[in-house]
Amino acid sequence: MHEKEIEKLQAEKEKVERQLAQEEHKIQRLENRAAYYEKGERRKRAHRLITRGAAIESVAPQTKGLSETAFYAFAEQVFALPDAQKLLMEAVGRHAGGD
Repeated sequence: MHEKEIEKLQAEKEKVERQLAQEEHKIQRLENRAAYYEKGERRKRAHRLITRGAAIESVAPQTKGLSETAFYAFAEQVFALPDAQKLLMEAVGRHAGGD
C-alpha cells in the first residue's frame, strides 16, 4: 500500500510540474508579446520624430545649421506666436474631424 501512495504522489508531482512548466511558458509568451508591442510603439515614435524633423528641414533648410538648443528655442518661439497657435489648432481640428 505504501508503494501505491508513493507512485500516486509521484504521478501527482509530475502532473503539477508539467502544469507549472506550462504556466511559466505562458508567462514568458505574455512577456514576449508585451515587449514586442512596446518595441513597436518605440519604433512608431522614432519614425514619427524622424519624418517630422525631416519635414521641418525640408520646409526650412536653414534649421540644419542650428544647434539642438538653438533649434528648441526657435521652435518654442514659433509655436508661441498667436498665428502659429491658431494654425496648429485648426490643423488639429481638421485632423480630429476626419479631414
